[in-house]
Amino acid sequence: MSRARLSGLDASFLALETPTAHMHVGWVAIFAAAADGGLPDFSQLRAHIEGRIGRAPRYRQKLARVPLGLTAPEWVDDEDFSIERHLYQAPGPLPGLVDEVMSMPLRRGRPLWELWVCEEPDSKRFAVIGKAHHCMVDGIAAVELGSMLLDPTPECGAAEEAPWRPGPEPGGKQLLLRGLLDGVVGQLGLVRMPVRAALSPARAARQGAAGAIRVAKALGHSLGAAAPPSALNQSLSPLRHLAWAERPLADLRTVKGTYHTTLNDVMLAAVAGGIRTYLADRGERPAPLKAMVPVSLRSSKDELGNHTSFVFAELPCHNPEPLSRLSRVHETMSALKRDREPEGADLALKAAEHTPVAIQHAISKLMASPRTFNLVVSNIPGPPQPLYLRGCPLQAIYPVVPLADRHTVSVGMTTVAERACFGVYADREAFPDAERLARSINEAITELLESAQRSGGSG
Repeated sequence: MSRARLSGLDASFLALETPTAHMHVGWVAIFAAAADGGLPDFSQLRAHIEGRIGRAPRYRQKLARVPLGLTAPEWVDDEDFSIERHLYQAPGPLPGLVDEVMSMPLRRGRPLWELWVCEEPDSKRFAVIGKAHHCMVDGIAAVELGSMLLDPTPECGAAEEAPWRPGPEPGGKQLLLRGLLDGVVGQLGLVRMPVRAALSPARAARQGAAGAIRVAKALGHSLGAAAPPSALNQSLSPLRHLAWAERPLADLRTVKGTYHTTLNDVMLAAVAGGIRTYLADRGERPAPLKAMVPVSLRSSKDELGNHTSFVFAELPCHNPEPLSRLSRVHETMSALKRDREPEGADLALKAAEHTPVAIQHAISKLMASPRTFNLVVSNIPGPPQPLYLRGCPLQAIYPVVPLADRHTVSVGMTTVAERACFGVYADREAFPDAERLARSINEAITELLESAQRSGGSG
């Protein structure tokens, strides 16, 4: 793998991490027993994972900090890499183990990922709990990397053949020189922009004006209107809890087809309804909230790292009518897409990469402030086809969307074949009843589905 440095967005997730705000993406994958009723033992799973990890070389690399912090850290091979430092075995019960694993930050001195295997032989299933730092992967990449370990049939595919040999770790002087060189190259890219504009002034003017409008709209939505004060935004503890729920994907598709929206609209409307019920049950008056909604810009050619942008959307939690909430969400998201705000936010993030590191960190903290948004709601498309781990079929993947400081809860949805899997990830002390919110989101989907069925919706 060629030398790679953290992008500005990747580096922002390092800057946002604190002892109580862990910036790892995570997942819980559930596998049923194989057709013959057997479950692989830990040694078989370890051999399988070790044989596949070479398909993603970043999983054998760690971060090397540039002296004086002049630029973003660089990915380098870990000469001490060993699968035993990243793959662990632990007994159930599964929910308690998930909470324990997600409450521990990843160690910076090694590749930033871990897998935990939880065996539950009495239930004829096992789980793989995974986490990787957000500076290394986004949600889509985490799903793709999980799929790297899986096969489309019960028969196992080929493992890695050639033995891996790490490249030598660079010294401090070499890291400094590389950082200075990359900084110069980045500045040269800015210098070339006026040259390109001079060669094609009309085209450059059109592109520049369109880009400026998109950036202005994106920044206006993110910073122009402050997120309302909410009980969802409190100080965090280091402790985490994941609650989950599951629906047939057909339920969401029926709502989508009946009302001509998107699956993402249905999810956002369900989250708005779930939060409304949750707040009302606590004796609080529901109010509109501001959600950060990640949008994937990933292509098939992209390597690891973050290839996402985001939009900020109102969650109409104050609205008592399920269909009215769905309509409002659909109007909002359609307008954001029509104005190409994800691209505008991406342009703003790329522009910030050319500012000094201290300014980049300040921008990151501003964008992750509870004044900017109340919670993250993320739709992470999963594998549409059946997948297997050593012959055991994948049944569900429950996502973990990380919590920035003073954000006590996030909601993620991952689709697996014909299932929609929800993960409600919360601070265990500041938001102790995540299960109640998960149930409320489930009930909000039921409300929308019943309405669609009364309308004769067939999906």
